[in-house]
Amino acid sequence: MTDNQTREIFVTGLRNAHAMENQALSIMKPQIKRIENYPEIAAKLEQHIAETDGQIQRLEDILAGLDEDHSSLKDMALSLTGAMAAMGHSVAGDEILKNSFANYAFENFEIAAYKSLLTVAEAGGYSAATTGLQASLAEERAMAEWLDANIVAVTTKFLSLREAGETAKI
Repeated sequence: MTDNQTREIFVTGLRNAHAMENQALSIMKPQIKRIENYPEIAAKLEQHIAETDGQIQRLEDILAGLDEDHSSLKDMALSLTGAMAAMGHSVAGDEILKNSFANYAFENFEIAAYKSLLTVAEAGGYSAATTGLQASLAEERAMAEWLDANIVAVTTKFLSLREAGETAKI
């Protein structure tokens, strides 16, 4: 593979990751607005939104270092699909559970994307990018681990609220 091919793959991956992180924001922000009974989830989402903003900035910095820019079209398209997914869950009686499952799946998708980007960065000699990519990977892993560790508690609370006659609204 030529250096140009590796660079093209890397830049495309960075642009895709930038759009992916914008999609993540469009998923998490509507969830926070709807949370009533799960303050621990709201707090964690707020924290991860701040991390995601940092991840977007790191990706923009890496792209700028390569004299490239993010793809506004990809950003917009994935943000729209994220907002649609969040809206789709809002009509479900078990919205908090569906959101928890979707968030866990999305975090693992992001983990895979960052692992792949790190592999391409290493193959292409883009060592200046690895620190930022590793930081983003660590944040995504931490969020996925938190979601995994809390799914039983969220489900139990949901059941308890339902049993008490509460709406169990997120």
